[in-house]
Parts: sequence; structure tokens; C-alpha cells
Amino acid sequence: MGGRVAYWFLSHFFPRSRTVSDSRGAHLIRYPQRLRKIIGDRQWDLLKSQRVVDFGCGHGDGAIDLAMEGCQNVVGIDIRHSVLDHALQRASEAGVLDRCQFVTHLPAGSADVVISMDAFEHFDDPKEILQTIANLLPSGGQVIVSFGPTWYHPRGGHLFSPFPWAHLLFSESSLCRWRRDFRDDGAITFADVDGGLNQMTIARFEQMVHNGPFDVELMIARPIHLLRRLHCRSTREFLTSVVDCILVKR
Repeated sequence: MGGRVAYWFLSHFFPRSRTVSDSRGAHLIRYPQRLRKIIGDRQWDLLKSQRVVDFGCGHGDGAIDLAMEGCQNVVGIDIRHSVLDHALQRASEAGVLDRCQFVTHLPAGSADVVISMDAFEHFDDPKEILQTIANLLPSGGQVIVSFGPTWYHPRGGHLFSPFPWAHLLFSESSLCRWRRDFRDDGAITFADVDGGLNQMTIARFEQMVHNGPFDVELMIARPIHLLRRLHCRSTREFLTSVVDCILVKR
């Protein structure tokens, strides 16, 4: 649905404040606990002595948490200097600067493990990002990825989902016009919003990994809890909350 009718419906029934954020809310589970849920206690203990890169670290929450939980060599990487300055300040306040750094780039082979949390649905070119991550790793190095909601999730449009699956019912232009009522950054596509939104599906992610330099060691599509009994291969695109996986570089 698009045009004036769609815009009227959204603006009339779902008015928003200008303080609303595009970004997904923080997970209820802390970063290290989420990681341990994916890799298990044994690999978590090994991680503490490995070179760990938090890819797309933002303000450093995850990297700092890892350092505080015992990881001895953590590097957060992000292209935005503004967030890295804040991350460094927070790491200093937490007393972990001796084992936690923040940079905009790293040389090839700098990591044993790369972690990406809540990012693959936002990258402008996720295929290129996966190759960039591969360049940081030696053969046998691991990537731990957790992201969601994916595009067909009821709230897969993030801010563009004021009600379940709204981002699939309304046109991109109508949703962006509605968003401009309370955000003035001029975004005219989903990809233009703060943080980006690339419409990532589970199938697209699987195909991207299959065509890339990694083997899949583990991939779990975790269901929306209330709908878990309906979750299966046929419904997973619509009923998956988060995708967790471990990839190994060939």
C-alpha cells in the first residue's frame, strides 16, 4: 500500500515523537552472556586468551564487557571516530584500557575471533563486510554472528514496523514519508536511516555465507518465544527472532 492513503493511515494512527530512535533496543541479555549462549562455556574460556575483534563496536559496550569478563586482548573496530572517542573514554572509566582498544581499521590477520552482534541487518554491503572480516582472520579463524530481527520478522522493519509486518504492507516511500514527520535527516529509503537497514533475510544471509570464504560450524534460527511451536523450516523467515551462527574461515 502506498500513496496518500498509506501516509494518512500511518500519520493518523501511529504519530511519533521526534525523540524516537531508529535503532533496535538493547537486548535484555548482556553481551558476554549472549556470546556464551552461542559458543558454550568451553570455547568461552578459550576466548579469554585469544585476539578478539568486536566488529562494528559502536560505543564499545560489547568490547568493554568482554574485557571486564576476562578477555585479555579485545579490539573494537568502527568507522565512526565519534563513537570510538566515546568508547575510549568509557574503557578508561571501566579500567580496561590495558586490554581493550578501539580503532577504525586493522591489518590482515589481526584476529583469532571476530564477533558481530546486531549488525548484519544494518550493513550497507554485508557481502563486502563478510570479506573484510575474513581478511582479519587466519585460516581456521572464527566469526561469531548474532543478528535480528530479520526482514520478515513481525518487527523486521525496526522503526518502520509500528505494528507487526507494517514494513511489508506499506511502500518504502510511504513509510519514509511518515518517518520524516518526526526525523529530519532526509532519509528517502530504508538504507538511508541512521544505522542503515538492508532488508536482510535468513535465506539471503545463508546464500551470502555459502558464496563466501567461510564454512558454517553452527547456525541457529531462534524462534519468537510465544510462537515457538509454529516455528519450522517453512515459517522461520516470519517467526525467527535472532539468527546465531559460528563461521570458520577456510
